[in-house]
Amino acid sequence: MTAPFFLVEPDALTHKVGRTVVVDGAEGRHAATVKRLERGEQVLVGDGHGRVVEGHVSKVHGKDRIDVEVTAYVEHPAPSPRLVVVQALAKGERGELSVELLTEVGVDVVVPWSASRSIAQWRGEKAERGVEKWRATAREASKQSRRPFVTDVRDLAGTAECAALVREAVASGGTAIVLHEDASLRMASLRVPKHGDVVLVVGPEGGISDDERATFEKAGALSARLGPSVLRTSTAGTVAAAVVLASCGRWD
Repeated sequence: MTAPFFLVEPDALTHKVGRTVVVDGAEGRHAATVKRLERGEQVLVGDGHGRVVEGHVSKVHGKDRIDVEVTAYVEHPAPSPRLVVVQALAKGERGELSVELLTEVGVDVVVPWSASRSIAQWRGEKAERGVEKWRATAREASKQSRRPFVTDVRDLAGTAECAALVREAVASGGTAIVLHEDASLRMASLRVPKHGDVVLVVGPEGGISDDERATFEKAGALSARLGPSVLRTSTAGTVAAAVVLASCGRWD
């Protein structure tokens, strides 16, 4: 069984074998009270930015802290190409489900998109709460999947801002793909670059409007379809991300 994984602030992590890393606060409570870890048990501790240590519990302090003696240290390079998913807002808990799945599969950046046909709309404080929920979901999913990098959930964006991301990715040697069931191109036939950004645009339950599709294509995006079936917005991005990650070599 894989050792449990905990996240700490970057300045709390040490790269020196034999030194101690303190896991406290919410993570410490989870380790000491929920997981009920005991002295000698193996754990992984990361900072969410690529640095991960392996070690064993050297001491348990009450209900909200453990000390971990470091036995190994790894600094993971940033993945390339970087995978960015522009995810349209979805109703209910489907948005959080999409973030969870995208994180587990290996997406680096998620941009919440307020599409014209999104049933859910975030405004004011609701937007702040929504983004925070998505970030908390990404953090927990990163821990569950033992990812050295926590998926970066950006602030809520409109179509113009998302089109700017597409334009920037294409200009820097990357690519951008709009998922659309009527596209003639197939995702599996596209050549994905090994470097730069790959931007995937995932529409809402009601689909991407013609105007939005035209805006993204004008910015340099290609329209492509996954297969013969129409997937929900909460799963389409994950399936497309898996195709990209397999074809660009990140899953080798």
